[in-house]
Amino acid sequence: MATSPRIERTAVGTAPACEGRPAAEVESYSLEVGQGWGVTVWTYGATLVEVRVPDRGGQVDNVCVRLPDLPAYLDQASNPYVGATVGRYCRCVSGGEFELDGLRYELDRNQGRHHVHGGSDGFDRRVWSAEAGRDGDALEVRLSLTSPDGDQGYPGEVEVTTTYRFEPGCTLTIEHSARTTAPTIVGLTNHTFWNLAGRGTIDEHWLRLDATEAVRFDEEVIPLPGPPAQVRGTGLDLTTARSLAGTKLDNCYLLGDESRVAELSHPGSGRTMRVSTDQPAVGVYTGDFFSQRPRAGICLETGALPDAPNRPEFPSVRLDPGHTHRHRTVHHFSCR
Repeated sequence: MATSPRIERTAVGTAPACEGRPAAEVESYSLEVGQGWGVTVWTYGATLVEVRVPDRGGQVDNVCVRLPDLPAYLDQASNPYVGATVGRYCRCVSGGEFELDGLRYELDRNQGRHHVHGGSDGFDRRVWSAEAGRDGDALEVRLSLTSPDGDQGYPGEVEVTTTYRFEPGCTLTIEHSARTTAPTIVGLTNHTFWNLAGRGTIDEHWLRLDATEAVRFDEEVIPLPGPPAQVRGTGLDLTTARSLAGTKLDNCYLLGDESRVAELSHPGSGRTMRVSTDQPAVGVYTGDFFSQRPRAGICLETGALPDAPNRPEFPSVRLDPGHTHRHRTVHHFSCR
């Protein structure tokens, strides 16, 4: 018998005091839409912990990588942003600094001399406030966070929201928004590692991307000057579906005007995930440096281009008072 849509809130544990913030209780929100479909989100890092999807035989598995417990998520050494909302600026800012309106801002340098994924105390390390509700047949949880002026070196106080919305028809929508009190930069993303098998590695998965250009990086994974690389006919070409077995990726692809971005499939289970977005780029990472579980999942991080604050030819990541940063990505699951 199909179950009615429901929301369950439970306590996970306590995140200790950190960087002057008091200890905070972490909560879990489970959204169940029936027939085995559901998602679980934690308030720590506004993290996507589970997406439960049946395979062609009806077996339900979690198709995103999760860690065993809250202490594992709290441990930066073992948690490479698993499932988290990443910000205030995802990807890299070269040299850990940028200029805005003639002023130079220095950010927290957490990867050598560079700033990456919001710094050592980014949004993935915060406990967000949350509220959940029902909108027709859809269920959603809306998480909120205030990032103070000067946080990790960024100007302006920023109010951020991340909303996970799950609908019958197997559609998960992730929406980010932000508003600021002063000119600043914002670029958010979700850092889920996807594994449609629900176990093992991604080597039996196939991936197709609607992208013909990729950012060219130096040895520190900082964008090189000049135009992007054309990927057709190269090892980065994913314009037709190809197996991920033996394929190592840690690249950022530029997206065109089409909203459809990627199709990830696992022939063994029959599961397919199609991704669409309103963002200009998608980072593709096969998790080869995930020290605890190499290649346990693949990240498809939609969002801004790396080092955009220092690259005026890239789409702007500036946010001014009175304006709202918006980011919408849709994941549609099917089985065949």
